[in-house]
Amino acid sequence: MGAGAAALGRAALAAALVLLYYGFSIGITFYNKWLVKSFPFPLLATLLHLLLIFALSALFRALARCRSGRPRATLSWADCLRRAAPAALSTSLDIGLSNWSFLYVTVSLYTMTKSSAILFILLFSLLFKLEEMRVALVLVVLLIAGGLFMFTYKSTQFNTQGFMLVLCASFLGGIRWTLTQILMQKAELGLQNPIDIMFHLQPLMFLVLFPLFAVFEGLPLSVSEKLFHFHEAGMLPCLVGKLFLGGILAFGLGFSEFLLVSRTSSLTLSVAGIFKEICILLLATRLLGDHLSLLNWLGFAVCLSGISLHVILKAINTKGEKTLNLNEEASSDPDLELLLHHTEHGEEEEDVETIQQH
Repeated sequence: MGAGAAALGRAALAAALVLLYYGFSIGITFYNKWLVKSFPFPLLATLLHLLLIFALSALFRALARCRSGRPRATLSWADCLRRAAPAALSTSLDIGLSNWSFLYVTVSLYTMTKSSAILFILLFSLLFKLEEMRVALVLVVLLIAGGLFMFTYKSTQFNTQGFMLVLCASFLGGIRWTLTQILMQKAELGLQNPIDIMFHLQPLMFLVLFPLFAVFEGLPLSVSEKLFHFHEAGMLPCLVGKLFLGGILAFGLGFSEFLLVSRTSSLTLSVAGIFKEICILLLATRLLGDHLSLLNWLGFAVCLSGISLHVILKAINTKGEKTLNLNEEASSDPDLELLLHHTEHGEEEEDVETIQQH
């Protein structure tokens, strides 16, 4: 009974974290599409969001340090450039290009195309040996990829420029989460806590994205009424409020994403996110008037079959994974120490999450 209750508690916690991720992810998707209608400078908005995320991360690190009395993990600039720069590069370009694409594509087309990241995640997960090649895993990905292809086939709201931006972002997303998973799993860096890794990545992400902003948005922004030609003072507080809301959503999304990756894997996160993307598609058709054909809805059914197969395989493999973990913990003292270290970080994550909720 005790073991069953503990397993049920862990499942409930995992479900709560997934729902938290869904809320922030769906919210920021529709927010980005809404924002570009009144503020067509997505790269600048992304830079401002990065600054706000960095400030909030620093604040929560300070609060957690005061509460626990323990110092937070802090990397030198040399270590950041050597170890965190690849993850920061792929993350900043993934986010920047994704936000940029909303100038050209609908929410439905964005969601369909961005879902192809699972193929790139699988490729890089196999390349870095984070996942083992299994026929069942390949079948899951093929079902989901086939369904998503049917989503986008002969779309009536297709835009080539926006599609290429999202496709590039999807490719970078595959690299992003693979590198992030590797970074968070290096115990010597101490970046298992989502707040710590967000704190260290934001400055590098800002430096990567700023040249892209300067080239493509610098001149248009300088002659826009949103900056030097701003003529209505009453519009300024409204604009600041919109950008601040986006920063809060981006912080919540980043925190929930990193938390899920640290507890599972990049591929598992992506597959679990398919249901979230289906919710976005349904909401887009209802709220924004996006059009989906019969073939698109057939792709929806194929996607659901892939998700169902993934859930079944996870349930079957659970007992074997638990047995293997128990054997490893019993036979290896260093593994036991790593487990205790991971538990301490889990307690810190819960402390930070509690502070954030208040």
